[in-house]
Amino acid sequence: MNAQSLQELAARLLAGELSAAEFAGEIQRTGIADIGVAQIDTDRRRRCGFPEVIFSQGKTVEAIAKIIEAQLEQGADVLATRMSPEQAAELLSQFPSADYNPIGRTFRVSQPASDDSVAVGRVTIVTAGTSDLPVAEEARETALWTGAEVNFVQDVGVAGPHRLAANLHLLTDADAIVVVAGMEGALPSVVGGHVSCPVIGVPTSIGYGAAFAGLAALLGMLNSCASNVTVVNIDAGFKGGYVAGLIARNAARARRGDFHASP
Repeated sequence: MNAQSLQELAARLLAGELSAAEFAGEIQRTGIADIGVAQIDTDRRRRCGFPEVIFSQGKTVEAIAKIIEAQLEQGADVLATRMSPEQAAELLSQFPSADYNPIGRTFRVSQPASDDSVAVGRVTIVTAGTSDLPVAEEARETALWTGAEVNFVQDVGVAGPHRLAANLHLLTDADAIVVVAGMEGALPSVVGGHVSCPVIGVPTSIGYGAAFAGLAALLGMLNSCASNVTVVNIDAGFKGGYVAGLIARNAARARRGDFHASP
């Protein structure tokens, strides 16, 4: 609850328009938009920095549309993940300004940019191979949704280490780097040894039998000897992009000297 809403409720309590029990109930309900198919956490951007994200898998198009409409009414930029082409085709007819990424399976609806809007930090997405692109695109779209400036470096896996060396100049000024890799998952360690920012490893399910659908890459990243590497779940491009965006936003605030400003 923001300060203005709290003051308005307190004024109603003092004026006798609300009982103490009603006042407490209103405080508990504030920040929730009950639209029948879902209860939208409208207070999440204030608490956590970014609005709630829609996980599309398993939801009907009608439910997703209602959630999008509710979020737009709250002034939020909308991000939906794991959206099928069939879902997107129907939703694009209802939200023609939306952007659908068929590789990353993301759906974004942005509010009009304000005159003073600026990119909030710098994120670089790195992929080991082109087979990792669906997860990397999910991470990229998520980082863009957070407002970050995003660079994309693809197909620089450890089988050809000279390819990473040729692109190191694109990594040095990042606030956070997301490294997406399958197979043995070695690339985050290599990247971590070259940069001074946090590196977020995203293991993918790409690999042959002993890769165990990404488990080998996950364990390899968790055992990284590079101290600046942290890891999210298998194929969790959204999680990698979200954490990178959060780090980048806070780094940008620190540079501007307004780290303690509210979102």
